[in-house]
Amino acid sequence: MSTPPDDAWLDAECRRLIDFGRRAVHPGGGAAWLDDAGAPDLARPVHTWITARTVHVQCLGTVLGVEGADAVAAGALAGLNGVLRDADHGGWHAAVGPDGRPDGTGKSCYAHAFVMLAASTAVVAGLPGADRLLDEATGVFEERFFDDDLGRVVDEWDRAWTTVAPYRGLNSTMHAVEAMLAVGDVTGDDVWHRRAARLAGLVLDLAPAHDGRLPEHFGADWSVDLELNRDRPGDPFKPYGATVGHGLEWSRLLLHLEATLGDVAPAGLLDTSRLLFDRAVADGWHADGEPGFVYTTDWDGRPVVRERMHWVAAEAIAAAAALHRRTGEDAYAQRYAEWWDFVVAHVRDAGRGSWHHELDAANRPQASVWPGKPDLYHAVQATLLPRLPLAPSLASALATVGPHRG
Repeated sequence: MSTPPDDAWLDAECRRLIDFGRRAVHPGGGAAWLDDAGAPDLARPVHTWITARTVHVQCLGTVLGVEGADAVAAGALAGLNGVLRDADHGGWHAAVGPDGRPDGTGKSCYAHAFVMLAASTAVVAGLPGADRLLDEATGVFEERFFDDDLGRVVDEWDRAWTTVAPYRGLNSTMHAVEAMLAVGDVTGDDVWHRRAARLAGLVLDLAPAHDGRLPEHFGADWSVDLELNRDRPGDPFKPYGATVGHGLEWSRLLLHLEATLGDVAPAGLLDTSRLLFDRAVADGWHADGEPGFVYTTDWDGRPVVRERMHWVAAEAIAAAAALHRRTGEDAYAQRYAEWWDFVVAHVRDAGRGSWHHELDAANRPQASVWPGKPDLYHAVQATLLPRLPLAPSLASALATVGPHRG
């Protein structure tokens, strides 16, 4: 068995990652897309989801006392209150271009879930204006994205909130669960926890019905679409087939939900968490003769997109840590150590900082799906979640009990 990194190493890596984002604030507002060296790429749009994740990560850094994190968080937060906010119709644009104009016309559940998460973490960190942003974000989400009759979320509206797109997606559902757990913890309103449980009920049904491979795409009536994007399987948000990393991410989130709800948690959360984890590992890890997790598989478990994404390794680490904490079983600790070995050997960029966002099937850095290093969210969380309890959610736990530091 490999020896996992100790708490002191995890703490240093967390701070190293957060520091990589020190130049993230875009001069026009929000968070810039960062290149391989952490410099802002001002030719790219400013995305709401990247900006919100930047607020979240830098606010975690603020709670940890990382020097300068509060300024980066405040600069990114200003973008959510400014250029990315739709002053005419409410809510947030998906992105704005270099000219400061909206890039695309839709309003996505995915982005709005991250605004909720960012605002809740900013409240914990004590950022000025965070409470107001959280009130606005939760209000928009309740009104526009959460379908209380079904206990599901809609995926996308047009800019003026007149038409709902027919697509429904599990990715936005997943991040809505994460955000709702955080919002419930920060506000003390457990209606958000109950909503998260209702959303997770979909996964409790889907996972056993599809042998642990979660369908991601659905029609307006929530009918499963297993063939979507077969012709462009590497889509960064709507890939064809089963997304290995999402099986791992859901595995972890179900355990957070169980720990949050306690005696009133839905039945089957641990069993489903195990099923998702085992299937993702069996299908995705070392699937083609090389270490690493493939990005996607078909519905028989055969690799489709063989590139290794950094976020999948991060979620594997976090899921293994969560299952070990929940069960005490050594097999999960062994996997946790094994995957940290992989990250240190192949994913972590010791020279330029952060983690390589994408590797090819031979574990060489490439950029076919994710050029640059725009996202610290998954990697930072992989250094924190193993050192914190399963509940409350990350920012609240960090502020109340703090991570182990060795």
